Amino acid sequence: MGIKELIGMESDRKVRYAIVGLGDIAQEDMMPGVDHTGNSEITALVTSDALKAEELGKKYDVDAAFSYDQFTEALASGTFDAIYLATPNWRHAEFIIPALNAGINVLTEKPLEVSTAKCQEILDAAARSSAKLMVAYRLHFEPATLDTIEQIRSGKLGRVHLFASTFTQLVDPDNHRVKNGELAGPVFDMGPYPVNAARYIFEDEPMEVASAVGTKHPKSGFPQGFFDTVAVTLRFPNNRLAQFNLSYFGNPSNSLIAVGTGGVVELDPAYTFGKGLAQTITIGEKKEDHSFKNTDHFGGELKYFSECILNDEQPEPNGEEGFADVRVLEGIQNALQTGSSVKLDPFTRSRRIDTERQKMTLGAVSTPELVHAGNPGRGAEKKPKN
Repeated sequence: MGIKELIGMESDRKVRYAIVGLGDIAQEDMMPGVDHTGNSEITALVTSDALKAEELGKKYDVDAAFSYDQFTEALASGTFDAIYLATPNWRHAEFIIPALNAGINVLTEKPLEVSTAKCQEILDAAARSSAKLMVAYRLHFEPATLDTIEQIRSGKLGRVHLFASTFTQLVDPDNHRVKNGELAGPVFDMGPYPVNAARYIFEDEPMEVASAVGTKHPKSGFPQGFFDTVAVTLRFPNNRLAQFNLSYFGNPSNSLIAVGTGGVVELDPAYTFGKGLAQTITIGEKKEDHSFKNTDHFGGELKYFSECILNDEQPEPNGEEGFADVRVLEGIQNALQTGSSVKLDPFTRSRRIDTERQKMTLGAVSTPELVHAGNPGRGAEKKPKN
């Protein structure tokens, strides 16, 4: 059954998904929440791990399973209308482009890819395709984040010109993230969060990576071929600065602060899921604390994307949004390698977050046991949800 027929069926308006890549983020975070979206279902699995295919197929009542080498066959099988892509960062274009060429909708984890050249190939495929492309910026649908954007847009903080953030976790030396160098290091793995946050706080695009400094810790147990801890300063138009720190070798922490001439807004935590985010707003000397209910970030973004497919709407965090972050991440990597500031090519984002349309409030779901997958943290109690 094609997507046109699917849309025409009022009694069962669900988008059928293939989950491509069955690592921890897919198993632990996306798959458990699909059912309660009401408009999405899992109908195929793509993995080269036979045990994952068998056990997760039984768990989610999915019969169709394909290896990575069978992806072309999977696209022609008629068993799904869209994919949720959770492969390693550098294997995104490999699956996104063929899917778009086949008219299959794509929800991909961030970053969109690991270079602007690869991102442009994806954008070109999206422009040729009738299918939709969305990057999984789950915080674009999260109530505390959206309220923070609304607070800034209201003008009550005055002119917001300074952004600061910290995002750290203590990664297990045996995790694949530390075994693939800079492509899976903190810049591409964790960097999308503060980069994206600075962009939606300022609603503008950075002009320059003013500085990027990295360190390596021999006692971390990591290979010493990449920086496990990074500090970055970005320069935005109109004398605005964004600074943030990333680390694979630090006790879990994630927060952001936006400072304006009339007030300050803080989120701590700012990027996690599994518990509600907390916001503090200070106007002058008056401080207010706000707690937000824990929601299912993954189910929420999937529900929104399925709504876009079923209603023929273009999603907000589309390929252009993914490109906008990768141009900055690429600049950070260049600055780390050269030790110099890096000017970024001019770029204008054509669309911003719609805080009313994109707000999702699905309740949180429980965490299942994983099959042949592990969380990156050194012990569950230290797990940063990222």
